[in-house]
Amino acid sequence: MRLCFLVEEHYRYDGMPVEVIRRLIAWGHRVDVLRPGSSLVNVEEAVRAGGHDAWVLKTVSGGPGLTLLEAAAAVGLTTVNDARSIRGVRDKVLAAAIGRARGLPMPRTYAAARPESLAEVPEAEFPLVVKPADGSSGRAVRLVSSPDRLAGLWPELAGEGMLIAQPYVANSGVDLKVYCVGGELYATERSSPLHPDGPVRERRVPLSAEVARIAADAGAAFGLDLYGVDVLLGPDGPVIVDVNDFPSFRQVPDAAARVGRAVLELARRGAGGTGGAGPAAVVPARPVPPRVAEQVPASAGEGR
Repeated sequence: MRLCFLVEEHYRYDGMPVEVIRRLIAWGHRVDVLRPGSSLVNVEEAVRAGGHDAWVLKTVSGGPGLTLLEAAAAVGLTTVNDARSIRGVRDKVLAAAIGRARGLPMPRTYAAARPESLAEVPEAEFPLVVKPADGSSGRAVRLVSSPDRLAGLWPELAGEGMLIAQPYVANSGVDLKVYCVGGELYATERSSPLHPDGPVRERRVPLSAEVARIAADAGAAFGLDLYGVDVLLGPDGPVIVDVNDFPSFRQVPDAAARVGRAVLELARRGAGGTGGAGPAAVVPARPVPPRVAEQVPASAGEGR
């Protein structure tokens, strides 16, 4: 198969997607890498004459890569994930609206184009978590204890564009990250960016049936195949605080091979064929829900 990866400078040397690209090439596939943040792109030539079986996006939120992916989708090319689904989670205002409307356990969300407008958030909602609507990787996330404290942050927030504010979910200081790849769910826990004084750790943990169901529901609600869900275990149960397309897949065993297989299967599914050489398909067609991976999974092996 022939694939096009849109990779911005932030991920130029990152294992995800660099190792995935290497694995796909080793399996005999052709992978073209387009760097939308530092290249002149002839859009018509790229999306019409490229001859790619699928386009894959690994860029920062708010970067130019998503626009190019949407251009490819607009002329009928297969994208991983679906371009509309990516837009639905990268805009956190849109994600909150979709998630709440579809019954996902997500916090109430306030949106403001100017930080001063957040002064209208009811005092009863504090403490608040405030972050950019296009943020990622914990960028510029702030825990705000009171309205007075919020007013003091206005100069810092002024350059962040659209902002969202959500009531803080009391928790132990540990975030739970659930990854879906190849139709399987994996869970890791790590220290919360809102609690920087805690011990820094990240490890794979068992996944409860309740959290697995919520993660699967999130994938279905947003139409994602490769994704991650950030979950907090609050006093009233699990709460989704973020959904990411094509995350890092940290702690997922043999992640590069698993993601590579998933990309190939999604490309084949979009093309309606079997493609070229590569590993066997492992992604179940929807609506089969993702399954919880075994705690000691077998080796993913190599492609054929």
